[in-house]
Parts: sequence; C-alpha cells; structure tokens
Amino acid sequence: SWSKHLSALASMVQELVKEKAVEALKKCFASRMEFGTAGLRAAMGPGISCMNDLTIIQTTQGFCCYLEQSFGNLKERGVVIGYDARAHPPSGGSSKRFASLAAAVFISRGVPVHLFSDITPTPFVPFTVSHLGLCAGIMVTASHNPKQDNGYKVYWENGAQIVSPHDKGISKAIEENLEPWPESWNTEEALKSPLLKDPYQDVHTQYFKAIQKHCHHREINKSSQVKIVHTSVHGVGHTFVQSAFKAFDLHPPYAVEEQKDPDPEFPTVKYPNPEEGEGVLTLSFALADKEGASVVLANDPDADRLAIAEKQESGQWRVFSGNELGALLGWWIFHCWRQQNPDTAAVKNLYMLSSTVSSKILRAIALKEGFHFEETLTGFKWMGNRARDLLDQGKTVVFAFEEAIGYMCCSAVLDKDGVSAAAIAGEMVSYLATKNISLSQQLTTIYEEYGYHISKNSYFICHDQDVIRSLFDRLRNYGGQKDSYPTECGRFSISAVRDLTTGYDSNQTDKKAVLPTSRSSQMITFTFSNGGVATMRTSGTEPKIKYYTELCAAPGNSDVTHLKKELDDLVDAIVENFFEPVKNKLQPKPE
Repeated sequence: SWSKHLSALASMVQELVKEKAVEALKKCFASRMEFGTAGLRAAMGPGISCMNDLTIIQTTQGFCCYLEQSFGNLKERGVVIGYDARAHPPSGGSSKRFASLAAAVFISRGVPVHLFSDITPTPFVPFTVSHLGLCAGIMVTASHNPKQDNGYKVYWENGAQIVSPHDKGISKAIEENLEPWPESWNTEEALKSPLLKDPYQDVHTQYFKAIQKHCHHREINKSSQVKIVHTSVHGVGHTFVQSAFKAFDLHPPYAVEEQKDPDPEFPTVKYPNPEEGEGVLTLSFALADKEGASVVLANDPDADRLAIAEKQESGQWRVFSGNELGALLGWWIFHCWRQQNPDTAAVKNLYMLSSTVSSKILRAIALKEGFHFEETLTGFKWMGNRARDLLDQGKTVVFAFEEAIGYMCCSAVLDKDGVSAAAIAGEMVSYLATKNISLSQQLTTIYEEYGYHISKNSYFICHDQDVIRSLFDRLRNYGGQKDSYPTECGRFSISAVRDLTTGYDSNQTDKKAVLPTSRSSQMITFTFSNGGVATMRTSGTEPKIKYYTELCAAPGNSDVTHLKKELDDLVDAIVENFFEPVKNKLQPKPE
C-alpha cells in the first residue's frame, strides 16, 4: 500500500511539472505545515505543506519524542488514535491510513497504542484519554472542511485539546525528527504487535453509559410521539446518534438515507458544514416533510458539532443559530440540574462556560439563578482546559458552548460533542412537546425571562496580512492618537475596550486583560453603552476577518423589532467606521 501511495503522489507531482504549475508546486513544497494548538489541517497531497504519509510520520515522530520528554511513564500508559472516513483517491491518502502510520511510529518506540478498529466521532478520542488514563490522544479528521483536506488533532492527558506551550514544544520536536525512523513505515508489523489494542467495544459501551447519566425523562422519552430527522452529512455520526437515542429511550430518529453512510466525496452538499444552514439541510427538510417530523438534527462529518432546525407554523423551516442553541441547551441543562438538586446552596458550585465571541445569554441566566458563568478565549481547547481545572477543584461543570455550533453537554468529554448533544436535544424536544411548546416558543420564553440576546456575525475575506495589520493598528491608534482606541462608532458610544492581542482591558483597574493574550492573532472587543458587544478577530485557519456582535437587552425589554433594528444599525456603523478605510481591499462574505 506504501508503494501505491507513493506512486499516486509522484504522478500528482509529475502532472504539475508537466503543466509547469509553479505556484501549485510552491504551495506543496515551499514551507512546512504549521503545527499549532489545533494540530494540523491541510489538503492531502504531495509536499511538506500537505497531509501525506511522510508528513504524518514526521509529525508523529515529533509528538512521540515530546511525549517521551513530558511523561516518564509513556510506555506504561500509552496513547489513543481515532480517525474519520476521509479519503483522497488522487493522492492515496486517507484518515485510516494516516492513523495506522501514527500507530506504527508509537509502536516502534514501545508505546502501547489504542487504535480504533473503525471510524468514530471525534469526541470518542478525548473520552478514551480520560476513561483509560492515557498520556495523549490523536484524532485524524478535518471535521467539516472540504473533501480534499485532512487534519491531525491532539489531546493531552487531561482529556482536553492541547494549549500553549505544548504546540511550540511539539513543533520543535517535529523539526528535530524529520528523518523517518526505519520502523515508522511498517504498518503491517505494527498492526500485528501485542502493543496494539482496539478500544472500540469497551469505549462504545462506556461512552453511552456515561451520557445516560444526562437522561432525566425516560418515561416521557418512551411515550413521546415527536418525530425527529437526523443527518450525518456523509460523515461518521449515523450509528452513534442512533445509539445515543437508544441510550435515552428515545424513538430512533429518521435518517436521511442519501447522507447516512460515510462518503468522503460528500456528493450531496457543496460544503459538508451544517453551519452553512439550509443548503446542507435540503434533503433533511424533504424527509421531515414526508414523515411529518417537526425537528431536524444535523452533525458535521466528525460528529463533534450539532445544528438544529424546526418547522414553524408558517410551514417554513427555522435553522437556529449556534447562540440560540446555546440558550436552549443551557436553559435545559440547568432546568434538569435544578430538578435533581433542589438544595439551593448547591448552585454555588455550578459552572457554565462559553467563549468570548459567543452569546452572553449564559451570563444573564447565571446572574438570575445564582450559578457561575465564565468566558474563555475562542476555541474549545480553552473551555476544555478550564473545565478540567474547575472539575479538579471539585466544581460541577454542566455546560460549555461556542457560537460555531459546538456544545459540551457532558463533562465525560472535555470537548465539543455532537453525539451527546443530539440525544440531550432529542430529550428536550420530547419534554417540550408534552407541554405543547415548540423550540421557538421556548427560546422566546428564555429571552423574556433573562433578556433578549440578539446576535449578528459575519466576516470579510482578506488574503493580505498587511491590510489586516493596518486595520487593527488603526483601531489601536484611533484618529492618529498613539495607543488610543475609539470612544464612539457613528452614533454609538463605546464604554469599554478589551484587546487580547496587546493585553489591554479598560475595565480592569490595572488595565491588564485577565484572559490570556496572543500577539500572533488579532482580537479586539468593544462594549457599547446600549448593551451591545462587538468583537473583531482574525481566524487561525482561514483568510478571514470575523466580526461578532450582540445586543443584550434587560429582561422586560421585548420590543424585538426595535432591538433588531438597533443591532443592524450598530453593525452598519462598525462596517462604515472600522472597516471602511480598507474596504476596497476586502471581499464580503459570499452570499
């Protein structure tokens, strides 16, 4: 299989040489993929900037050496490796192949490897790290990226994704171990090694046992007449969501036939990303209409994220935003927790988390109900690590979410998990149906009780780092004044500024930000006097300047039309005042 892969890569290169495709060749061979806190993500193909056998071996050799330095007992504890269903026929690369090469590298150093014998959702890897007390975990997946991409995602012994400085340490170790070790290629020997174990059955049983603890209304679930459609968008989710519904005694969801089996070509969708909303859900809506189902659940291809849509009385489908689902799931999880913990003092130990660019609805619920809310930097790696710290201090962490449809509804997995979230959402839908309440109605009830939180997020595309730098530098030296931020934006007055690139926070007495800062990425948050919050940031994985805005109204202010107009005006003012000087060098988000 190695020679087949090599000849596929060689013929790709020969083709590019024949076509004199200098730029494409440069792209493949000019610079090595950056290993960051999100691990690797790149196209499968030839060269050091792509995912292929060689770069997987080099990465794993570096990671293995870093783990040897970090843990004296790596050979006793071992690692877990999982993979999704991605494959790339032109280059011969696939997630399964990359996972077995990674296993061969560790086994060549005498490290026990728990390699799943079949595809699994991403959350199974962090679950296994915690469940078996391993040193680390690797998941080979590119999640919802286009079909030619793949990725290498790394978890630490605490069951959360790695954060700094591990990325730098691993990166350095990769550079020091570029020469493949003789045994690294030998997947056939590795797959016969007594050091190789298959955790599939055990983890399957234990994972569903762990999430079952979050099932609170078994009787309602059994008798519920609610019909739900589920799509796994050609990814790994189908069998696992079916099992999760079974664990909760829910009727199995109707599966979208054309999308239920893994298919690395993703034939029915332009992008396999349920965040894109309607286009990805067309087949789900058709099946729901046919079966008389009122709710659609959708996972991304590695099943760590969850989208939900509901049929409205008008007959239209409403696709909930990640923030709206955060409000619904946060409310539901607190509602269930409260029923099981009537002792009012226990709430002082309870925590919910969300990232700084996500809705502040959990903060509003926490203020009223008496539990703790914390925000972290963007990315589940931060929420997972913070949740671990809190759990180690004896606190209870029941929920964490990110606006990019990521939900951690169960602390057995310290990462986003679309499988447990699907079952918990299924139970919420069933419970509300017994009271004749739709998800949309419940969301309105939440907003009326805790204050409307209306958000509007978008982005501009920009490939030029100098343009991005000049845009953010202008905000830091506004009106030509050095180290001075804007105090207004059009008719809106700015009451606070937090800059997590430089570490400035006007709300703190010493003006120093509490959250970790990073010089390598741009991120500024403005708070407005009218209850608006806007964050502008660069993306770590895409050529985008993203902006996130939210208007947080006080409970009792339910003039939604006025609030929406106010937020639209605020977004227009931000685009006009903060983006305008470089607007001609930016591409708007494609419709």
